[in-house]
Amino acid sequence: MSGLQITMTLFWIILINLAISLLSFVGVSTFASKNLLKGKLTCIFISFSAGVLLSAAFINMLSEAIHDGGEEVLIYTLLGIVFSFFMERSVLWYHHHHDDTHNIKPIGSLILYGDAIHNFIDGVAIAATIIISPVAGISAAIGIAAHEIPQEFADFMVLIHSGYDKKRALFLNFLSALTAVLGGFAGYFFVNTFEGTLPIALAITAGIFIYIAAADLIPELHEDHHKQSSATQIVPFILGIFLILAISSFT
Repeated sequence: MSGLQITMTLFWIILINLAISLLSFVGVSTFASKNLLKGKLTCIFISFSAGVLLSAAFINMLSEAIHDGGEEVLIYTLLGIVFSFFMERSVLWYHHHHDDTHNIKPIGSLILYGDAIHNFIDGVAIAATIIISPVAGISAAIGIAAHEIPQEFADFMVLIHSGYDKKRALFLNFLSALTAVLGGFAGYFFVNTFEGTLPIALAITAGIFIYIAAADLIPELHEDHHKQSSATQIVPFILGIFLILAISSFT
């Protein structure tokens, strides 16, 4: 490639990944109502988020990880779950010894870690595709963006559920989304180096998302079952799953 081609390719990689990172602000829609995050709606959003995270882990991340790395990468999913458990315990210990952090749940840190890894992988994937074909790169970006919208909203709701106020949740979610730009840089310069490790990273991220949904979100729904109707919890959960299924079937 000539110097101009290299510059333009890198420009498009950065621009597309930055545009996808801005999808993290989808949570700004919750500012429309002061009561949007209260009472019954909180339960609906948490249930929906659990469905989105589980389906994203199993339908998108694990299927892609196994396709590219074989079934042996599943051990890294277990590693992601174990990592999440120890991370949550360490954050709980930290909160116990710092009075100013008692209102923040450790699940917030986990969703940021998982999302940062996942967005970095998306950035690498977009870079690798654009290098091969700009048109294919744009198509891949559209597919990734379609998945990102519900997932970023779910991430934002988990941060709110963890105790962050809306502005801080948006800011932190955007920071974790910016790792896509870093992934784009890394993918452009070291795409061959990352080729063998991406399935492992995907499997670990899937483990983190599975842990968040199964160990934190779903148990909390069970605790609140006496306050909410079954439909309030079950319907959003199923809708979250079917939304990811629908998006996956069209991208």
